[in-house]
Amino acid sequence: MSDFIEHGSSTGEMLVRERHRMVETQIEGRQITNPAVLRAMRRVPRHAFVPTSLWGQAYRDGPLPIGHGQTISQPYIVAYMTDALSVHCGHKVLEVGCGSGYQAAVLADMGVEVHSVEIIPDLEKLASQTLAQLGYPVHTHIADGTFGWPDGAPYDGIIVTAAPQIVPGLLLEQLRENGRLVIPVGPIFNQQLNVFQKRAGQLTLKDTLAVRFVPMTGKIQEH
Repeated sequence: MSDFIEHGSSTGEMLVRERHRMVETQIEGRQITNPAVLRAMRRVPRHAFVPTSLWGQAYRDGPLPIGHGQTISQPYIVAYMTDALSVHCGHKVLEVGCGSGYQAAVLADMGVEVHSVEIIPDLEKLASQTLAQLGYPVHTHIADGTFGWPDGAPYDGIIVTAAPQIVPGLLLEQLRENGRLVIPVGPIFNQQLNVFQKRAGQLTLKDTLAVRFVPMTGKIQEH
């Protein structure tokens, strides 16, 4: 944790205050009430998952670039998606699109077993290093998220952090019955964050929210 100036310095204390303010204004202020989600968002140092040049913006209300044309999601969206998964300590989740590792860290902080796939090797390497330094036991894999990660299936929840045009069918197969799939779907200027629940082998739409994510890459783009 000391590598990210979390304790014992004026900068670290300022970042902690900003993180708590982020939760109070951006997350609780938008009606996220799940205690486990709020606790994780207060504890996970978001600044550790962005370039040091962006630490001053780490707790602001918006996404930030992390390289390779990818972003770390807006804090509220991370909280919303985590809450929508409806998972608890001891559950197992697949994340498609590890990116910086921040979303995976939030889930791991809640006691969730996380398998996270990332198609860009450099991002997977950096994310796995950051997660290890912070003590989050996330299983990261370099893979095309179109195919999920069958070796860890079935999952109590699947969370996708990039937007395909259609829902990858293999994700349904890897989701446990009554599990939830949280995924943005659609073209970049017309996306909906869909929350599905698997019932009798089919996906039932539970909720939607207008969002804007980077496009999902890999085999799914051929559809």
